[in-house]
Amino acid sequence: MQHVRSRPLLPDVVRAEMRRLIIGGEFPPGSRLPNEDALCARFEVSRITLREAVRGLIEDGYVTRRQGSGTFVNQGPVLRNSLDTNFSYTDYLESTGVKATKLLLDARPAKAGEEVAADLGLAPGADIVVIRRVRSADGKPAVYSIDSLAADLADATADAGAFTGSIYRLLSQRGHDVDHARAVLSPVVADAELAKILKVAPGTPLQHLKQVDHDTAGRPVMHSLEWHVPSVIELRVYRRGPGRVET
Repeated sequence: MQHVRSRPLLPDVVRAEMRRLIIGGEFPPGSRLPNEDALCARFEVSRITLREAVRGLIEDGYVTRRQGSGTFVNQGPVLRNSLDTNFSYTDYLESTGVKATKLLLDARPAKAGEEVAADLGLAPGADIVVIRRVRSADGKPAVYSIDSLAADLADATADAGAFTGSIYRLLSQRGHDVDHARAVLSPVVADAELAKILKVAPGTPLQHLKQVDHDTAGRPVMHSLEWHVPSVIELRVYRRGPGRVET
């Protein structure tokens, strides 16, 4: 039976709203967040829900908890993508309060090369659809992506309108909710082509992400190559400690 995703969890809703308030300036950098009682009353949630939401903000790098002093808003880039959570970039950018735009460079049918074919569980030369897009935040290019899908999941011509929105939403409409992804992050510098697309100087450091998304049945449904401009959107990984280590 096809798995149907539920609505966003309440801690995630509160987390997104608090993130919006931080970026919007209501909770400015360096300020201390209101106490738990005030925040629970404002968002009409329990302490457990609020603490989970704040923990998410800490993981994303928006706030820092200082023992005995409270929780403070951090200085630094306003846009951060935490790699422990997978979501639509457009939805994320819009949730932060910036003006998000997406430019579809092209969508075309193609034959899968060896790497893409292997990652998508296809035979080399199988029919795929390749989509190239640029996402911008307040007019600044933030992410350039090349997404590849098997031809039975999308059509380069018929789905062109959908490609300007969320591909995750399109996959869900086709019965392939994305459940998890495997990603590899590496540093690169912008060559002439990337520099032109992302409007940066050649040689600018970029963060490159290769990702393969899998649906709830375990099928690999999308192969993605992404180039992020760190001055606009920062990729972060939250790593938990090992806990108590016996001596």
